[in-house]
Parts: sequence; structure tokens; C-alpha cells
Amino acid sequence: MTMEKQALLQSYQMGDLNLKNRVIMAPMTRSRAENDANAPTDMHVTYYTQRAGAGLIISEGSQVSSRAVGYINTAGIHSPEQVEGWKKVTEAVHKDGGKIFIQLWHVGRISHPKFHNGDKPLAPSAINPNADVYTPDSQEKTVDPKAMSLQEIQETVQEFKSAAQNAKDAGFDGVEIHSSNGYLIHQFFNKNSNQRTDEYGGSIPNRARFFFEVLDAINEVWPENRIGCRFNPSLHKIFGIVASEESIETFDYIMEKLNAYDLAYVHLSEPFSDVSDVPYLITDIAKHYRKIYKGTLMINAGFDRESGNKVIEDGDADLVSYAKWYISNPDLVERFENKWPLAEYNEDTFYTPGKEGYIDYPAYEEQRES
Repeated sequence: MTMEKQALLQSYQMGDLNLKNRVIMAPMTRSRAENDANAPTDMHVTYYTQRAGAGLIISEGSQVSSRAVGYINTAGIHSPEQVEGWKKVTEAVHKDGGKIFIQLWHVGRISHPKFHNGDKPLAPSAINPNADVYTPDSQEKTVDPKAMSLQEIQETVQEFKSAAQNAKDAGFDGVEIHSSNGYLIHQFFNKNSNQRTDEYGGSIPNRARFFFEVLDAINEVWPENRIGCRFNPSLHKIFGIVASEESIETFDYIMEKLNAYDLAYVHLSEPFSDVSDVPYLITDIAKHYRKIYKGTLMINAGFDRESGNKVIEDGDADLVSYAKWYISNPDLVERFENKWPLAEYNEDTFYTPGKEGYIDYPAYEEQRES
């Protein structure tokens, strides 16, 4: 198969950005910002530059404020030191011919008081997700969060807007709103985590309101075609989310409404677990939402070279994002192009400090020479 024949390796016009291929580096928490400022370091520069062959890099989730933190050593985008750290990353990626969006992140209740000077994490409702979190001390259980006041909701919308401006100042090409995987925005969508009785709870439009307020606030900083959004419609019993009979209906509503926006893309995940026995969830996310959403659709979770090419050839997605394979294969595009074997990743080093398992995976050519 030549480069021209591989769907993944064809260029793609995404808004006003031309992507050199359709192989996207998915956002991944790597916990390497091991400093008091939670700022990106020279290791981050190396890590992202090694992977600049992607059509688009989407950074790890970057917290929009100190209240948004839920994991140790994650690089934020709410302080001058963090902006300066990210600036070095974007400059290096651009110098190597890459494009990079930042993922804006608020974990909500998937956090712990130890990250917040003893205060409870914020959430739509005071419902414990009963999840595990890694605090500065050890792995611990989540607690009952604090139900956000209307003022705290509006403050959080402004935190997303401020982080979006910081991302622009840091030189990113665009932003992705992390509205997925059981974090704050997803908690608003979900009927079991959002039991509010005000304008942010109850009906589907009410539960989607916070997301659209965040999107509209970010749109005051970035044009629509530089904003992406990520969703995981069939997430179930992971990250504290228990799906409901209204889950798919909720995401159908959101996708329909997003057709009125000229977004860079919508980034969807196939189910993280087997939901074939859950009658109200969908097992084929790309195929379902291709019929509903009219813009650029990016799909994630479990793809390799063959299945990535196929989902594009079948017309069910425009772009495919890769996570774990991008950890161990910094030259993933070249490996796909040449049908070289993929290097296996070591899950034990996904979140550990230091270079090991982060920037020490060699490119295939380097492997062959050594």
C-alpha cells in the first residue's frame, strides 16, 4: 500500500488548518510536570517534538485553574509559569512542522481535598463517584464533592475562557474542550451525577447548558474553527460515570446542536468497555454519530493502522486519534507509512516521573541502527 492509498496518510483540511495526515496524537495524562508550578519542562518539549509527525497533536489535559486539579504532576494552563512552559513546547513543535491543540481540563469530582487545601472538589451535585485518585501521598478514594453554586459555575466558565486566552498566548493552534471521560462537563451531562433542580439540571438542555456556556465563552477568544470538543457517549461504570437511559439521547441532542457551530472537530471515543449488554448504549459510536454530526469527526479508542484506514475509507470518520501507540512509537506516521512493526508500550511507566517510558522510546530507524 503506497502512501497515497492509505487513507490515514492523506492530508485533511480542518477549518483553515491543513493537516499533513489524519493520524492524530490523542490527549494523554502523563504526569511529568514534577515541579511546584505544575509547568511543562524541557522533557515536555522533547516528548511533543518527537511526535510532531502527527497531523495534529492534542496535548495532555491541562487544568484551567487550581480548582480543576485532580492528579499529581499535571501541567496546567492558568499561571504565567505554565504559559511560558507551554510556549517552549509549541515553538518546538511548530519548528518541526507540527500542529498542536491544548486540551482544556477540569476534573470536577474526580479529585480529592488534598489538592484543594482541604476543601471539597467541585461538582454539579454532592454525589461521590466512588473512584480512585492519586494524591500527593498515595492512591485514595474520592469524597462527597461540593455541589457548585451558580456563582461557582459562572466562575468556572470564566476559568475556561481565561485558560483559552492563555493557550493563545502560549502559541497553540487551537483548543479542545475536555467534555468527556467522567470529568466536570461530563458530570453535568450525566443524569446520575447531576441531580440539580435549577437551570443546570433536570432536562437534557439544562444538563448540556454548562458545556455550551463554556464553548461560547471560549469562542470569544478563539474562532469556532480552532475549537474541538471531546465526548465519550457510551462511557459506563468507568471514571465514576454510570450511564442512564438518557445518555445517548443527551449526546444526540448535543451533536445536533453543535451542527450550528463551525468547529474544528468533534472527538468521539468508542466504548471503553463492553456495553453490548446495555440496551440503551451504543457499541458503534462513529457510525451512529456520523449520521447526526455534519462537521469533522475524529474517532478514538482501540484503532491500529488497518482499522484506522478502514474507518476513514468507510466514511465513518475523517480523523483517527491514537493514544497508547503514540507513547511507544514517536514516529507512528512513518511506521504506518512503511508498515513497520509497532513497539510495545510499558504501562508501568505511563505516569511515573522521569524520562523512562516518556522520551526514551526510539524511532524505528534508530532501533534498527542500534
